[in-house]
This record gives sequence, C-alpha cells and structure tokens, in this order.
Amino acid sequence: MKLRGEQLDANLKRGLAPIWLVSGDEPLLTDEACAGIRAAARAKGYDERQSYQSETGFDWKGWLAGFDSLSLFSSRRLIELRLPTGKPGIEGGKVLEAWVANPPADTLLLITTPKLDKATLATKWATALERGGILVQTAPPPLERLPDWIGERLARHGLKADRETLAWLAARVEGNLLAAHQEIEKLALLLPPGQMDREAVRGAVTDVARYDVADLSESFLKGDAARFCRVLDGLRAEGEALVFVLAVFGGEVRTLYRLAAGLARGERLPALMQAARVWDSRQSLVERALQRADFGEWAWAMRGLSRLDRAAKGLLREDAWDELKQLGLALMNKGHAPAFEKN
Repeated sequence: MKLRGEQLDANLKRGLAPIWLVSGDEPLLTDEACAGIRAAARAKGYDERQSYQSETGFDWKGWLAGFDSLSLFSSRRLIELRLPTGKPGIEGGKVLEAWVANPPADTLLLITTPKLDKATLATKWATALERGGILVQTAPPPLERLPDWIGERLARHGLKADRETLAWLAARVEGNLLAAHQEIEKLALLLPPGQMDREAVRGAVTDVARYDVADLSESFLKGDAARFCRVLDGLRAEGEALVFVLAVFGGEVRTLYRLAAGLARGERLPALMQAARVWDSRQSLVERALQRADFGEWAWAMRGLSRLDRAAKGLLREDAWDELKQLGLALMNKGHAPAFEKN
C-alpha cells in the first residue's frame, strides 16, 4: 500500500502494518512520519527498539538470522533499518524480500530511505515491501501550498494568521521546512493563542530561506519577479558560484531562444518542445515564458548572456549579479533592460 505523508496519521488510527518504508528527502517530514509510527508501535506493545544502518560490508544474512528468536526482555520489538543510499544491493534486496515472505514473529520493521526514484520503486525488494506493508512517501509542500502548510501548523498551537502574514512567513522559510518548524514553535512560545499581530510576527521571525538554482529557473519561467529577485539575492548571499547560476539560467534562455527561432520559421511548438527535450510537466511554464518576448528579444538575451559570462569570469568590470537580475526582469517585462542593450 502506498501513502502520502499527510495521509499517515489517519492510516495509523486504523491499524498498524507489520512493515513500513518511509521515503523522502525532507528531514523534518521523514522524522515526523517515523515518530508517528514509533508512537503507534509503543501503544501496541512494541516496547523494544533496535536500530541498524546499511553500510558497505553490512552482514545482511546475519542481520536477518538475528531475529529468529524473541528477545528475552520484550515480547514485541520495533526494528529500524536506515538505507542511506536507498539501495540495499543484490543481497540486501533478497533479504528484504525474504523478510516479507516470512516476517519474524512479533516484530515490526521500519525502513527509512531518501526519496526513491521510479526505477528503484519498481525493483523486486521495493514492490515486495509495498505489497507486504506500507510505503510512505513524504514530500515538502509546493511553494503555492507553503502558506497553507504553515497556517495548519500554527493552528495546532491555537495560532491564526491572515493571508498576508502567512505569505510573508513562507517567503522567509522557503526551502527550509526544519527552520519553518522551529520558527512556528518559537511563535507558539512567544505569542498568546488567537490571531497573531503582524508586526509581532515580523519581529520574531528570522529570514532562514534556503534556495537552489532550480528555484531561480522556476520563478523566471513563471514570471514571478519578486521571487526571482529574492532567490537570486539568496544565492548570492549563500556564496553560490555565479558561473554555475549563469549556466542554469542561460540554459533556460537558450531553450526559449531555440523555440522562438523555430516558431519564427513556422514550425509547430509541440514538435519544437519535443526536440528541445522539454518535459511534459514544464511545457506549460515554458510556453508562458515564451509568450512574454518575441524572437528579437530572445536573440538580444543571448547576446546579453555572452556578456554576462565574460563579466562573471572577471573579464569585464560590471556587477554581473546585478545585470543578471536586470536581464531576468526585462525578459519577464518587469524592469528596464540592462545597460549592455546599448552596446
């Protein structure tokens, strides 16, 4: 059986499966999922807890053989196994399949892994675990859902906030759910239950947003100028290499330039998207971005990228970070074109 992280609590109230596989890359969400399973296990009398981690040289057969008899000190036990790579290997996979086929008596198995890709989820060991137990896939809320996520967690402490405050909080903790959780806990300690005062919230919350270059591409394609600037400033403050940022952003612009050139030749956009290897999930975003400028403007942007590349390598004296921001805003129709337009 497969569950999303937010479905776990309701499922635990209905019963406790003998095998659990918790997968995800967000530490806060995976930790909370595991804590919920542990609490449900304790309530069912699983008083003994043993933890293991699969590493190079891990004795899989010996590990399985160690559960042939019950503990002398507990009638029920919770076994936790961490797979840091998400791949148990050939021997480990066979041992996990054997566990599902003949699980040790009065033993509950909890496995944690990073986010598993489609290929791994289709392996024999993963499908066996899902068939014999429950796969819990945790994932952070999408950006547009983050204010609601924060609001729901504040409500657990009896706190309420208006939409503007929730959006402000989301901008301060974006990409860092653990920090978001800590800020919510702090607000619960500092403020009384009920509607929160906006200024009190602003005074208490630290800006702990964390970004990667993919966030910059997403905000650019969406035409979200405010977030584009916020992400770019965050990457600069975090010491991200400008050459790398330009490579990723430039890749988006080059794709849009090729698409615009094809359209100018009278070619059909679906075929152009396929040739450019634009994923289905991104095609609507790319199409929206394409409509914000004509072929001549995308050609101008390509010349601008060449200049920015030289500036990033120290061959020009301009502030490449600032000109990159101006270029992005100009292509989103949100600002003035950079000075190099005149050159």
